[in-house]
Amino acid sequence: MNSNKVWFITGGNKGIGAAIVKEALGNGYNVIAAARNIDSAKETLGHHPNLLIVKLDITNNEDVNNAVKAALDRFGRIDVLINNAGYGLLGYFEEMSETSIRKQIETNLFGTMKISRAILPVMRKQGSGFVVVVSSTSGIKAVAGSSVYSASKFALEGWVEGMNIDMKSFGIGFMLLEPGAFRTDFANENASMQLPDLEVEGYSEARENLAQIFHTMNGNQAGDPAKLARGLVKVVKSENPPLRLLISKGAIPAVETYYKTRFAEFEHWKEVSVDSDFDK
Repeated sequence: MNSNKVWFITGGNKGIGAAIVKEALGNGYNVIAAARNIDSAKETLGHHPNLLIVKLDITNNEDVNNAVKAALDRFGRIDVLINNAGYGLLGYFEEMSETSIRKQIETNLFGTMKISRAILPVMRKQGSGFVVVVSSTSGIKAVAGSSVYSASKFALEGWVEGMNIDMKSFGIGFMLLEPGAFRTDFANENASMQLPDLEVEGYSEARENLAQIFHTMNGNQAGDPAKLARGLVKVVKSENPPLRLLISKGAIPAVETYYKTRFAEFEHWKEVSVDSDFDK
């Protein structure tokens, strides 16, 4: 029975997060939908007897502690944590202030670590748990304008891979969800996407081209958040979930090419790689 399973979902008020909340509720789970904007979450999710909506800024210690306490007061346990909250700082590195870069890393990486740190003791006490971290295809391969965003997602990929090793003995699994382009507000400026706060003259043409790409993409992404959520729940329920779940039909060819190219590069320079030890 699913009635006792509890899912804690960050960024649960919109986009992929809201889709996962609805799918989890539809599967009979108890769900905590955590969001910075509670009013938005209530409007999007409505009322459900198995739903608890809590305020959560994942970079705020007080919010994190209060949200976890509220979840435990209501449901007594947390079985699945979906680390979905975050945003994309997209553009060119030289046009980003150090403050904006630090905010990106603080949110996507350290915020995810912060809420995970608060929930892991609960899962260790239970002797079971599962943590999903929403990465991106930009956590696999960088694209134009993604250098800082990819830095935050690449860091999450390494962290999750290590955590999946370290937490196995406690009965806790970790998984990376790597979505491609889904029809959410991610490509909408000042929603889930932020643009650089500086302008450098040499980037004028590249900046305009990138802005046009985002404008064209917004609202036209091929990915369906509801289908993503359906697939995610199916995988989490399975007996042997993968470490990484690439979930984007359109990204599959690009990711395949990327790995083939990377391996070919490794093979090409292997002689230099192996010729690095002391002579025996």
